[in-house]
Amino acid sequence: MHLESTHKSWMMYAVRGTHAINKIRFTSHTAEIICTTGNKGSNRRPRPIKTRAASTDPLLTPLDILRQENKLLKETIQEATQAVGLLEEELERAGVAIPAVEDVKAAFSGGLSPEDYWSPAIDVPTGTEFIEEYGAVSPIPTHDGTESFKWDKTLWGQEAHFRYRWDLFKRIRQSIDDNEGGIQKFAQGYKYYGFNRGTHDGKAGLWYREWAPGAKALALIGEFNNWSPKAEHWGLKNPFGVFELFLPDGADGQPAVPHRCKIKCRLETSDGAWIERIPAWVKWATQEWNEIQFNGVYWDPPQAGVPGEVDPDKRYTFKYPRPPKPRSLRIYECHVGMSSTEPKINSYLEFRRDMLPRIRKLGYNAIQIMAIQEHAYYGSFGYHVTNFFGTSSRCGTPEELKALIDEAHRLGLVVLMDIVHSHASKNTGDGINMFDGTDSMYFHSGERGNHWMWDSRLFNYGNWETMRFLLSNARWWMDEYKFDGYRFDGVTSMMYTHHGLSTTFTGNYDEYFGMATDAEAVVYLMLVNNLLHDTFPTCITIGEDVSGMPSFCRPWQEGGVGFDYRLQMAIADKWIQVLKTKSDYEWDMSDIVHTLTNRRYSELCVGYAESHDQALVGDKTIAFWLMDKDMYDCMAAPGFGPQSPVVDRGVALHKMIRMVTIALGGESYLNFMGNEFGHPEWIDFPRVDSYDTSTGAFIPGNGGSLDKCRRRWDICDNPQLRYQSMVAFDRAMIHLDKAFGYISAPHQWVSRQDNGDKMIVCERGDLVFVFNYHPTNSYTDYRIGCKLPGSYKVVLSSDEEVFGGYRNVTKDSDVIFTTTVGGHDNRPNWFQVYAPSRTVVVYAPSDFADKDADRKPHGVPGLGVQGLGPYYAR
Repeated sequence: MHLESTHKSWMMYAVRGTHAINKIRFTSHTAEIICTTGNKGSNRRPRPIKTRAASTDPLLTPLDILRQENKLLKETIQEATQAVGLLEEELERAGVAIPAVEDVKAAFSGGLSPEDYWSPAIDVPTGTEFIEEYGAVSPIPTHDGTESFKWDKTLWGQEAHFRYRWDLFKRIRQSIDDNEGGIQKFAQGYKYYGFNRGTHDGKAGLWYREWAPGAKALALIGEFNNWSPKAEHWGLKNPFGVFELFLPDGADGQPAVPHRCKIKCRLETSDGAWIERIPAWVKWATQEWNEIQFNGVYWDPPQAGVPGEVDPDKRYTFKYPRPPKPRSLRIYECHVGMSSTEPKINSYLEFRRDMLPRIRKLGYNAIQIMAIQEHAYYGSFGYHVTNFFGTSSRCGTPEELKALIDEAHRLGLVVLMDIVHSHASKNTGDGINMFDGTDSMYFHSGERGNHWMWDSRLFNYGNWETMRFLLSNARWWMDEYKFDGYRFDGVTSMMYTHHGLSTTFTGNYDEYFGMATDAEAVVYLMLVNNLLHDTFPTCITIGEDVSGMPSFCRPWQEGGVGFDYRLQMAIADKWIQVLKTKSDYEWDMSDIVHTLTNRRYSELCVGYAESHDQALVGDKTIAFWLMDKDMYDCMAAPGFGPQSPVVDRGVALHKMIRMVTIALGGESYLNFMGNEFGHPEWIDFPRVDSYDTSTGAFIPGNGGSLDKCRRRWDICDNPQLRYQSMVAFDRAMIHLDKAFGYISAPHQWVSRQDNGDKMIVCERGDLVFVFNYHPTNSYTDYRIGCKLPGSYKVVLSSDEEVFGGYRNVTKDSDVIFTTTVGGHDNRPNWFQVYAPSRTVVVYAPSDFADKDADRKPHGVPGLGVQGLGPYYAR
């Protein structure tokens, strides 16, 4: 609707108390804002604001007139906004309260926000405590390890490898069952090793046990004994290399080692040297502001809080159940420490308060948290772990992390942890490297135990105690903190002795199942998936594998590795390659589609356009590749600052890249925090000058600055900047999956990939997606094929004004597109559309479309779906 077509006046009043707050009259060519303050009857004169009338030049085309009228409408709205701002200033001086927009919406919607409608929070009775229900362990199937070949008969050429791998898995699993009481008990090493309350000779106290086979002696030291061990603080070593000691409670019942006490162990190595280490199974480790090294901390709050209570001196009691396993994952990858707008290290509680509501509003149903395991070097992004059972102390205490996870569960968010079992920090003072003075305790010795590129230690997955340590670690985080699953880091490095470095995987099966395959590592991954999926029935595991190993995402019961999803890492690399090396006219639609859809049948994938890797210093995000320096000067919304064709192109393509990735790239989707609105700067952790360990090259630091180690939420919340339109599109794109379930829909069909027209037309579920990547050409009456007959309407268009578009195609037009029977692009039906340059438009069966949906209290701006849609899921 434009002004000239109304032919009548609209009057809007907002009245509060005895104050006439606002009166706005729209006529065909005029918007008059009449502002009055004080009591009714005030003699303050109104301030009219006039707009110019649209031209009636007969030489103008209807499109020119429409553009002119749209421009006038925007000017009118801008002037009205300025007038309302002046009015609000006067009302504030007069002491008149103005309700927030959210409050007004809530009043008209019965108090429900759009988030309450689309992502309802879980409610449980007061005082309810969440009680974990564990699953039973599956028996070992009796087949020969080739069961997964039913999905890929070409694997029969590798049957010898699969049978060997399966036999190794069965032997280890059976040995665990026979000697350790089963895999679930074996993976509860934290109840035996480290610090645990117990009794000895009828006395209550604290047991400390540590496996250190290469050490001759071990003592516990800390603040409790002034860092000087007494006779009773020395451990006894059993035949299996385990030292243990018992510290009885005092006569007053107080523990010998109090809660929050700093601790370490002192060991004598085989050559007689004395070293100090943080206990390998410690639950928390901290670094004081004036200290270089970390100290272990005995963590055992003496009291339990009521369910949901956050108290620094009490154990957190979980209140909310785990969310159901989602149909498809919409993952918001995040880093707690760098989630603040301010240049500081954010806390678990601040993330809980500020970030979880933001993520819920966007429509994501899972968070994947990085850098949870303690890491002495902040700049490692959490990937050089020093304390595998300790939560990162920079962000808060263990109980505060539990409160974050419980609140996420209340909001219906699945919480995944980015877990690192692929390698460990070389740090000896703070980590587990050389723990007992030898280099082969948890790791391979010599060259095989060192990752030359990552400068880290590599685990020996065939070692019994290493398996206990890592399997227990995997269970610990889900048992103690209620994580819902994991993204396993660096799995390619684990599965091959060459770690995937200087290697190209062409798809030849000999590359996956040969002498370069670390069978013990693959079997460990099968064991951990066996443990997690049996013990926690809703568990989700995602593997970061770039190789594409067949059977990676087939159940372990079939002889597969057992992951639920593989990360589609090639997609992000493809986008960077396209943006870096090709002009817009050189984009190859077929090549892009091939990369997006190139995944194994029956093995699920998580697609993503960019993750944290593309945001780190040394690389660029998609937004930065698209717009570069123009992001610093030309990101103002129209009417608020200088404009740039570079930014126009960048904003348009940013939306299209994300939409085609989520539509075709996998059965789930991932976004790294800030990328949804095109965060304008890279991530650079505080660091000092250093040297590359593999090349010796000098690496300049940044003076320890946190300026680039944060997220600028203020710019995407600012309506005067174009970031807001980009995040609005991401929100609508994500909510479209809530309504239609298209991400995980089994039906996926690409009917057109036209390099001349730069067009991609595809179907996912019931939806039809039309992408026009051409830099200049728009197409009228463009015929597109589809599977389902009937009528369609626009439910999402990147050209909506709220997304920074021009409304050349908009849901508000409410056009019905009726299909015609007849083959087109190998589809049984077709209809014709207008496809503007650099836009994506999504069409849905008209029964589920509603052009006014976003005007309702629960509406998502720019999204034209009728209610929750036919496939609604959280």
